[in-house]
Amino acid sequence: MSPQQRSSAAQARTALLIIDMISCWDFEDADRLLPGALRVTPHIAALKARCRRAGVPVVYANDNRGRWRSHFTALVEESIAASTPAARITQALMPQEDDYFVLKPQLSAFFGTPLELLLAHLGVHRLIVTGVASDQCVLHTVADARMRDFDCVVPRDCVASQTARRNDAVLMQVEETHKLKTTPGSRIVLAAPSRRRRAAASTVGMPGD
Repeated sequence: MSPQQRSSAAQARTALLIIDMISCWDFEDADRLLPGALRVTPHIAALKARCRRAGVPVVYANDNRGRWRSHFTALVEESIAASTPAARITQALMPQEDDYFVLKPQLSAFFGTPLELLLAHLGVHRLIVTGVASDQCVLHTVADARMRDFDCVVPRDCVASQTARRNDAVLMQVEETHKLKTTPGSRIVLAAPSRRRRAAASTVGMPGD
């Protein structure tokens, strides 16, 4: 296998993870987090569009907020109906039929979810981690991913927290402590479009199941 082929194969094992962007924004401190979420939404949407064109799978990870009978499709519908900002974010990042999702009970997208099994099923070894809040759910997910030997990229224009200071601090931690790149989403190298597009989404985490 040539270096170019190896590079393409490695890129093909990438997945985009979108954390807690589909929401009704009715939780404590949501009013402080929402402006940052609105700011990064178009950047995440553009990155998602690039990922879909490149055949990179997209996974949504959302907090169930203690609602153990919750379903992702219902969460999407509720967020669209909830308010103008929530609807604007959800419509910009609308999940597609062949996207995946996990509902998480804690900060990390790995804790108590089938995410690791899903990524193994997809053959993923590199995660592009986006969403909110950067110093909470994003950071805990990145730490758990690194402990599981996943490579990670945290695009600096695709994560947000309650304040710019907190967001800048976590980006510095990601770079200096975890030794990860915070390349802007538009500059992340993705795989070339795959001939073998997923014929159908896996039964693991398919909206509408």
